[in-house]
Amino acid sequence: MRAIAPQRGAWLLAAGRAVLGTAVLASPEKLTAGWLGASHAHSPVVKYLARSLGVRDLALAIATLTTLEDPVVGPRVQAACAAVDSVDALATILARTELPIRGVIGTVAIAGAAAGAGFYFSHRLAHP
Repeated sequence: MRAIAPQRGAWLLAAGRAVLGTAVLASPEKLTAGWLGASHAHSPVVKYLARSLGVRDLALAIATLTTLEDPVVGPRVQAACAAVDSVDALATILARTELPIRGVIGTVAIAGAAAGAGFYFSHRLAHP
């Protein structure tokens, strides 16, 4: 089995981040219901925060895609994205008693995998 090329992997992570960000912006209630629970998803505060996370993910995706060819900045942006994903996973773990178990498992799995892959791709981009 061949390892995925670091630029391709970073591009795929950025594309997924852009899709997620766009989906959250388009339908914050639908996306947050599975993550935070239906009882929280209709709160105006949750919708505003979800939209800010959607914009954050879009901005990180754009930053990744526009710096991917830069041998200095590209790995740093990729590491920043991985750090954000790590915080998302950790924050979800810390709030797990207030969240639906399905949302906790899904968020920790996806954010944790993205963080691990992001740090790996960052390292590989910096040290080809």
